Amino acid sequence: MSATIPLRILCLHGYRQNAVSFREKTGALRKLLKNRVELVYITAPHEVPCQVDNSQDSEKAPIASGENPRGWWFSDAQQRSFSAGQECDVSLGLEESVEVVRTAVREQGPFDGILGFSQGAAMVAMLLAMQERSLEPVLSFRFAVIVSGFRSACVQHARFYDDPVAVPTLHVFGEEDAVIPIQMSRKLLTVFKEPDVLAHSRGHFVPATSAHKPVYLNFIQRFQKQT
Repeated sequence: MSATIPLRILCLHGYRQNAVSFREKTGALRKLLKNRVELVYITAPHEVPCQVDNSQDSEKAPIASGENPRGWWFSDAQQRSFSAGQECDVSLGLEESVEVVRTAVREQGPFDGILGFSQGAAMVAMLLAMQERSLEPVLSFRFAVIVSGFRSACVQHARFYDDPVAVPTLHVFGEEDAVIPIQMSRKLLTVFKEPDVLAHSRGHFVPATSAHKPVYLNFIQRFQKQT
């Protein structure tokens, strides 16, 4: 009798999170997809100054000491802060974050897919654009799950949205998301060819109830292999 080989998925957290906190916040998703996927979490390279809290891409709860809040890039290089809607000419830190992903793929891969949440989801969209244009030979993701994603408002990143990306994607977003409004997530859809969509009625988190399970499973089953 054949068995399904679990898919390995690289996971990128949101702004002011890290691998440990994001793993905790996605416990329901891990349970929902148990035995079907292996989620591997990595931490962004940039420390977020605890005294800075002008982000639109963060949890509303204050950061406690020792939580090690991290980010993938800063939209305000001088303040080392980030806001999803902040327009800027030059960001800070993206290349270092790309290198973190490269290292994870080399040392912990191979990965079948990649999942990102919020700023991590925006990072995933840019990584897929690099992969599509063969700018990052180490990247070979077969699919992506993009949760509360958006287009970066930085002029420096506009090039990532010029050409359509063919990598299959599942876009997940909440109708009541006050951090990344649904309009921002819908705008990102236009970058991808034939994206799948899971829209839920709540806010800024990774949904994983029994009602959402069929959508996740229908998407990932397209990429699963049998022994």
